[in-house]
Amino acid sequence: MPLAISDELVIPDRDLSVTFVRASGPGGQNVNKVASAVQLRFDLAGTGALDPAVKERLRALAGRRVTEDGAILIIARTHRTQERNRSEALERLRRLIEGALIAPKPRRATRPTRASQEQRLARKARAARRRQLRGRVHWEE
Repeated sequence: MPLAISDELVIPDRDLSVTFVRASGPGGQNVNKVASAVQLRFDLAGTGALDPAVKERLRALAGRRVTEDGAILIIARTHRTQERNRSEALERLRRLIEGALIAPKPRRATRPTRASQEQRLARKARAARRRQLRGRVHWEE
């Protein structure tokens, strides 16, 4: 089942692979028998569904989850069932891709106003005077 990100963007099945592994941690006898943890692998390098700028932002957002071969690996193991872990992993991938789709606004260089510069200098002068008054008192006549 393809992953729908928005109305116009759908990640095809060929770019996703899901494997089930045993979850670590407490769980009694069940944890040794049932492979309920999910490893979701998204082929970021090979997908044609995303344009290069979105791929770069997604690579930066994914951080350590990007493997050496250019895939995003998401591991979900918080739930007891495979299906809930699978849907959680898909949801986490969907949120990551949604975040990468938003292009950052370009920064426009601005200059500080004259009033803000004067306020800053006045604050610095007050701080310097305060530090100066903390020193020894000299009695000059």
